Amino acid sequence: MENQWQKANQFLYYAQGFPKLRVAPDVMVIFDVEPGGRDNYKIWEEGQVPKVIFEMTSPGTKSEDIINKKDLYEGIEVEEYWLFDPRGEWIREQLRGYRLGEDGYELIRDNRSEVLQLRLEIEGKLIGFYREDNGEKLLIPDELASALKAERQRAESERQRAESESQRAEAESQRAEAESQRAEAESQRAEAESQRAEAESQRATELESLLASYRSQFGELPQDNS
Repeated sequence: MENQWQKANQFLYYAQGFPKLRVAPDVMVIFDVEPGGRDNYKIWEEGQVPKVIFEMTSPGTKSEDIINKKDLYEGIEVEEYWLFDPRGEWIREQLRGYRLGEDGYELIRDNRSEVLQLRLEIEGKLIGFYREDNGEKLLIPDELASALKAERQRAESERQRAESESQRAEAESQRAEAESQRAEAESQRAEAESQRAEAESQRATELESLLASYRSQFGELPQDNS
């Protein structure tokens, strides 16, 4: 649903013309209302009843939570009402939910919020909220900060690794360039040797030709008997 609005510890007015009839749920979730801050929430002005309400409970508030508030929320048709006893003082399983049925509130036995499409799990003295479509956990601020810190550290590690790879690649490139230059120098030296050998060969050929010409004209060269 669009325009989901959540609020904690804010007065909920549920009876027009009776300003003393109000309650302050610990957390209420409302759909299809305009986003933005409010000093309080009046059902007749907004046109929407809270879909889900969470109340922190203890032995001292048990009677109010399980009787008065439960009857009230059922009467104004809050679809789901959840009681959270973080110490397990009177709710042994710590979390208890009710879903509105044809005959009023019915106990939720699988810790699933059909309205929010979330699975609820007790994690110490907190409630963990998990999406039903992909199993991902909705992080509370502390967990979100830790996850963000870990993500930043991972990103920094990736940046450093990428920088190291870049430097290594640059070193390889420079080494390859040096090898290329050395190979080019070797090639040039070999080419110079080849040209010198070719010149020597040509000079020897020329001398052989000159010697043959001399022999044809004057005969064999005199032997040196000294």
